[in-house]
Amino acid sequence: MIKYLPAFLFVIGLSCCGSPGDSAEQDSTVQSQSPSYDTLGFIERLDPELDRVLDSAARLEILAEGFEWTEGPVWVPQGDYLLFSDIPNNSIFKWHEGDSISLYLKPSGFTGETSESSEPGSNGLVLDREGRLVLCQHGDRRIARMEAPLAEPSPTYVTLVDEYEGKKLNSPNDLVFLSDGSLYFTDPPYGLPGQSEESPGKELDFQGVYRFSIEDSTLTLLTKELSRPNGIAFSPDGKTLYVANSDPGKAIWMAYDVKDDGHIENGRVFYDATDQAKQEKGLPDGMAVHSEGYIFATGPGGVWVFNPSGKLLGTIKTGEATANCTFGNDEAVLYITADMYLLRLVLKPDNPSVAAEN
Repeated sequence: MIKYLPAFLFVIGLSCCGSPGDSAEQDSTVQSQSPSYDTLGFIERLDPELDRVLDSAARLEILAEGFEWTEGPVWVPQGDYLLFSDIPNNSIFKWHEGDSISLYLKPSGFTGETSESSEPGSNGLVLDREGRLVLCQHGDRRIARMEAPLAEPSPTYVTLVDEYEGKKLNSPNDLVFLSDGSLYFTDPPYGLPGQSEESPGKELDFQGVYRFSIEDSTLTLLTKELSRPNGIAFSPDGKTLYVANSDPGKAIWMAYDVKDDGHIENGRVFYDATDQAKQEKGLPDGMAVHSEGYIFATGPGGVWVFNPSGKLLGTIKTGEATANCTFGNDEAVLYITADMYLLRLVLKPDNPSVAAEN
């Protein structure tokens, strides 16, 4: 998602629980909070069903702050830690309970000498079937995989896909794997200089949603009808694809039926937040879908929570432009990236299945 900020970092600090490693010295202005976390925002409850996934006493905790624009969180179950992007700083950071924030990977999205983009770093992050890190790289305009093991990160990458019909992709933004191993991703222009259709070097005259077959390296354009395709996610059964459109003039979430061959059809507006986008910070962006089908979608004002039928149950009001979210700790926690913050919301444990009711 596009964002404009002064080119400096700042910290509203509590005491740190340790100091970053040597590799993070240049990013030492970024601090983790003490175990007694500050809180932020509030939860707006619009429907009693929200209580099935969010406890009434839940509070939005500030885990870390002082970044420039956080994005792309991914939970790493092998080590019980979170990775997330700071796009303008071309970096990925690591958060682990009880430890300080540490610089995990740099460069993360642009590996050249000089970038003209204000958002050159990695955006969406995901783990593949083998547990390897796959990245949307704005600056290099590609989907890439880190070649080093997760426990020994190194900015060595292999390109998975970087062009469509001989033309460079815009700047891959967010991505998700389907259960069959195919990779779906969005490609708006936010990583390009100017972030628009007139951006220098833009080769495609549209913003696409794609399916990439890891097995045979085939790239398929699924739709080019969205002006700013952004966040992307599947329903638990893989039969519905959700795509956010981060256009202030058409701030919507779309839903598509996924065909047996992986293509999509029957595109329809899942929810229209255009009016709200005129009143609050943020646009439809990244999202996470719970195993029970609940959709946690970042949008104007924070994180919007929908049930599988599209009913808005409530909003996690961050008060900030909110970029993305992901589940961790076996869906017991929602991690949120919002502007300069990394946030956490503990979810309601043992929420009952409501699939039959929806």
